[in-house]
Amino acid sequence: MIVWLNGTHGAGKTTTAALVQQLLPDSRVLDAEKVGETLMDITPGLPDTDNFQHWAPWRPLVVETARRVLDYTGGTLVMPMTVLVEEYWREIAGGLAAHGVPVRHFVLHADRETLRGRIAGDTVLGPNSPFRLQYLEPYAEAARTWLHAEAEVVDTTHLTPAEAALRIAEAVKAQGCGTA
Repeated sequence: MIVWLNGTHGAGKTTTAALVQQLLPDSRVLDAEKVGETLMDITPGLPDTDNFQHWAPWRPLVVETARRVLDYTGGTLVMPMTVLVEEYWREIAGGLAAHGVPVRHFVLHADRETLRGRIAGDTVLGPNSPFRLQYLEPYAEAARTWLHAEAEVVDTTHLTPAEAALRIAEAVKAQGCGTA
């Protein structure tokens, strides 16, 4: 099974994923960003883009990597990764479903003011990361048009990462697996 943690940059996916992994027996974290980083290391480089998700190989490589790791290890993969383009999510979810890999899709949501505050205090990319700020509006649009309907929304506006992780782990344990 895959527990996919979606949401905009700065929502707390990576921190929450590590905590969810500790709460779910036989689970591992697989960050799909590493697949993108591998593609970014190809020389000469792939066509210019502002986001590796736009490269056609990224999505099927994420599916293939996840399914192969699950075939090898069993258990649960916790995957923190922002996917705001509906077509890309459908390609990933459909690819996983075609291989019989069940997915629980969660979105870590916070209101815009809270997200801006988190981004302002970011110690990873630095305060007010232009990269993270540029995704606030695309996230809001995805949330309005498709994303919140396709996932289980966890409002983290007033939650710590540990509280969000506990809610996700309890939901997974209580309901088992469903596909998104």
